[in-house]
Amino acid sequence: MSPYLLGLRLSGRRVLVVGGGRVAQRRVPALLDAGAEITIVSTSVTPALDDLIAGGRVTWEARPYQVGDCDGAWLVQACTSDKAVNTAIAAEAEAKRIWCVRADDKDASAAWTPASGKVDEIGIAVTAGGDPRRAAGIRDAVVSALRDGTVDARRNRTKPVGVALVGGGPGDPGLITVRGRQLLAQADVVVADRLAPRALLDELAPDVELVDAAKVPYGRSLSQEKINELLISHARQGKFVVRLKGGDPYVFGRGGEEMLACARAGIPVTVVPGITSAVAVPASAGVPVTHRGVSQEFHVISVHVAPDHPQSTVDWPGLARSAGTLVLMMAVERIGAIAETLIRDGRSPETPVMVVQDGTLPTQRAVTASLSTVADRVVAAGIRPPAIVIVGDVVRVGQEVEMVRAERVP
Repeated sequence: MSPYLLGLRLSGRRVLVVGGGRVAQRRVPALLDAGAEITIVSTSVTPALDDLIAGGRVTWEARPYQVGDCDGAWLVQACTSDKAVNTAIAAEAEAKRIWCVRADDKDASAAWTPASGKVDEIGIAVTAGGDPRRAAGIRDAVVSALRDGTVDARRNRTKPVGVALVGGGPGDPGLITVRGRQLLAQADVVVADRLAPRALLDELAPDVELVDAAKVPYGRSLSQEKINELLISHARQGKFVVRLKGGDPYVFGRGGEEMLACARAGIPVTVVPGITSAVAVPASAGVPVTHRGVSQEFHVISVHVAPDHPQSTVDWPGLARSAGTLVLMMAVERIGAIAETLIRDGRSPETPVMVVQDGTLPTQRAVTASLSTVADRVVAAGIRPPAIVIVGDVVRVGQEVEMVRAERVP
């Protein structure tokens, strides 16, 4: 007979766990999450269970099982390694009409513990005929599909409201956060940046309205004021709006301006941080932005205006004196002026530089140079935005990694 699946609300109810080994260690956390008052009966427990006991979350009776332990329990977990003991526990529970799960014998067990998972308010429980490995595999597939939006998350009565500022990461669609992908799957309207991961837009449902908010350098551009108006107007119509950005919304993404505009209009806002390209792109090129003994600081600078421009607020002399790594964004078209300024203010002309175009994407490519030669190298290689410029000795660390890898290739 197929089991009758039921969600037990165990908050404040006593649950008996007999046994303190690995099986009990796996089952106790889920019982705690359900609010159960847990008593463990066992001569010994694992270190993980001991930590829960020390924290006062679980009661431990350090002794063997004895008849009467099931009294007052709503649920019993027989998790010992002794078949005879588990049989006795199950018999007592059966006589007292208490549900009992036997870890050692699914056929003799009155109940099965499902492979369970949770995504927001959705709980998943899979039994798979009592086969725990198969159940866990199916559970993992369903949880993954709910998290990334493969399973339709838009058909529910508690859909998010307002606006979500979602950081899409550095470009590779696989680098968006789980939360970001969840909200994207629930959107009615998506307002997308030029640098947002475009592949994700192809996965949107046909009825999702897509607004192109691209700001093309020296080309067509949707003003920030217009973007703010769009977010507010769509949200006021009762639609859930996702503002999908490249990188992180608050790292040169003007997310703060959008947050303020929505707050002033009374629109609720959810912020989902993203992986900033300032760190991810150097990493994808094999360069750590910090490295023990080389650099214990890094600076992220937006170079949307040249160093000598009146609107520049960057302390270029301070950066030149610093021994830290410089990560320059929007800098490719001004790389010559940047290099001249850093050298003039004290950085060595031999400081290594790497310029990475299309970081994390299949089209990624990089050139290395010194501060004195980087402008010519960028022109010769035809490097174009979007690109990240990395200045500092950490570039040599990345080169060393590549050399070691090359030497180990047979």
